[in-house]
Parts: sequence; structure tokens; C-alpha cells
Amino acid sequence: MVDDYPGYYIHVSDLMAKLGGEAPGVMEGFARMHQASVAEGALSAKVKELIALAIGITVRCDGCIAYHVHDALKAGASHREVVEAIGVAVMMGGGPSVVYGSQALEALEQFARAAD
Repeated sequence: MVDDYPGYYIHVSDLMAKLGGEAPGVMEGFARMHQASVAEGALSAKVKELIALAIGITVRCDGCIAYHVHDALKAGASHREVVEAIGVAVMMGGGPSVVYGSQALEALEQFARAAD
């Protein structure tokens, strides 16, 4: 489990920037895909970030939890909306998603405290 999700968000960002220096084509392509995937469309960016968070929980990705809780909040998601996305992930992923969903809740609370 990550102890500091806002700090982990920065750490993972730094690691991805380093990877971008080593593999610029791959990371530029990933960045374009990411931007296109969460752009406003038939689904809002907020909804897309909540979907990404739920998937991140079910595949047990700590970095995904940090990123998508952060980005869902930035896109305007409420505390309750994030919690409901966690609930959908738990329904789809079972017991392991309960653990990672609990960690996502901790991430949500840490980002909320950091914003104060």
C-alpha cells in the first residue's frame, strides 16, 4: 500500500518523465492516446476518469489509483462519485478490489487534505 498518494502521484510523474526521456516515441504516443481517451465527448472527462479509476482498482495498480483519483477530482468528480466508482470496481473485481478500493478511498482522503 502507498502511504502518501499525493507524493506518489508526483513520484510516478517523475518516473514517467524519465521514461519519456529514454523512450520518447512510446511515451509521446501514450500521452496522445491518454489525452484523446479522456477528452470531452459523449462521456465527460470526469466520467472517463472514474471509469479509469475503477479499472485501475480491479487490475491492482497503485499508480493508476493515484493518477485517476487525482485526475477525477481535477475533472470535477465529487467525493461521493469517486466512492461510487470504487463500489463498481469492488462489484467487478471481488475481494482484491475491496483492498485496492480501500486504498483508493485513502488516496481520495489524502488528496482532499492536500487541497485544504
